[in-house]
Amino acid sequence: MSKAQQGDDEAFLTLFQKYETDIYRIAFLYVKNKDDALDIVQETAYRSFMKVGSLKNPQFFKTWLIKIAKSCAIDLLRKQKKVIHLTPENTGLEASKKDDLPLTLSLQDLLNTLSETEKTIILWRFYYGYTLQEIADIEQTPLGTVKSLLYRALSKLQRQVRRVDMYE
Repeated sequence: MSKAQQGDDEAFLTLFQKYETDIYRIAFLYVKNKDDALDIVQETAYRSFMKVGSLKNPQFFKTWLIKIAKSCAIDLLRKQKKVIHLTPENTGLEASKKDDLPLTLSLQDLLNTLSETEKTIILWRFYYGYTLQEIADIEQTPLGTVKSLLYRALSKLQRQVRRVDMYE
């Protein structure tokens, strides 16, 4: 790690490749497509390489990379929100039709009902297995706030599942 922080390209690349799959997974959870997720991995590599000298605790390298990837994903999503895609429903060319309510939700659909902060807490806790105290340290947020966000997110997910169950 010290070689990477001193600017050794190969040392950094070796470290980065160790966590590249995890970075891709977190990116894909946010952007939901392969190409954008790969772009995020590339942007994460660039940003982390440029800032690796500023990492104070080398034992948190993986979580630091994941935070950078999350930031890149959110940046990309914000940019995409500003773009209006021409689809039949946006052009008014499709006759209005009433679709049936979806009878099932995927986990991805459920996660999309959460705010970015809530989604992040859920992912840290259940996808990566961090304790609440570790999440508080990573996010630099008070433990009580992390608990509140987690329970609020779980409550939202539970309401969504119940809502789908009513229609089945």
